[in-house]
Amino acid sequence: MRILVIGGSGVIGFEAIRKFSELGHDVFFTYNQNKIFVSNGFCVDIRDKNLILKLIKKIKPDIVVHTTAITNVDLCETNKELAKSVNIIGTSNIIEGCKLVNSKLVYISTSFVFDGTKSKYYEDDLTSPSTFYGITKENGEKLVSTSGLQFLILRTDQPYCWKEDWQHTNSVSRVLETIKSGKTLNEIVDWYNRPTYVPNFVMSMSKLIKNKEVGIFHVVGSDFINRYEFSLKVIEIFDLNKDLIKPIKSETLHLPARRVNVNLENGKLTKKIGMEMLGVKEGLIEMLKSKNQRL
Repeated sequence: MRILVIGGSGVIGFEAIRKFSELGHDVFFTYNQNKIFVSNGFCVDIRDKNLILKLIKKIKPDIVVHTTAITNVDLCETNKELAKSVNIIGTSNIIEGCKLVNSKLVYISTSFVFDGTKSKYYEDDLTSPSTFYGITKENGEKLVSTSGLQFLILRTDQPYCWKEDWQHTNSVSRVLETIKSGKTLNEIVDWYNRPTYVPNFVMSMSKLIKNKEVGIFHVVGSDFINRYEFSLKVIEIFDLNKDLIKPIKSETLHLPARRVNVNLENGKLTKKIGMEMLGVKEGLIEMLKSKNQRL
């Protein structure tokens, strides 16, 4: 199978390249600012419609995995034009490219398409974003679902794993870097979500693709936990100093974008792929086990 990963230098994209290659697929990918030294890579800005169309037409992928987005929720709130140009217009360009060669599109989405007013969210619940980032991803979902293409929309939350030098920090790497440097880490007690171990996410995605599934799936970890408790679990698993972490309320940070507690139910995924998603303890243990492979 020929697979094109849009955003191959990102955390999910980079892991997808590794996993799909391991499974024997012909894998191609794009990057923008961060060049990665793996074969079959192309420097592309998804806002460049002509370049995207030309690339997809050239590769003729069976599957396009679209991971690229401005995911910084505060940046999206303060620079809406940038967020719109990448998250909406960029997605529209990719869809047009997929239509040229009838590629199946896998679109990575987010819990931020919901506003957190319900105790649990299922795949068929109406979206209700409360941030501009969520609005752009909701728009992306609508573009994909009405495109006429075969598609998967995979909503995820709080992805974590080891990161490469060029990649943005994630919740776990931030805890490890801060505590190991001897600094105090303030962590939020009133923001809950479903942390998702990236290799587990990519494995689940590959199973959905193999099974030729279509539609919306919540691909998230099994635990609904607040940021403070999650950070304590990181400290426990990695045997660090828990006295350096302090609980705070989110209101004290005065952030541009509102943080909402969205509990994505992943039962549909579990039923379809026949495996449970990892909880935070299991994911962190897997992360710790893989540490030596990176040394």
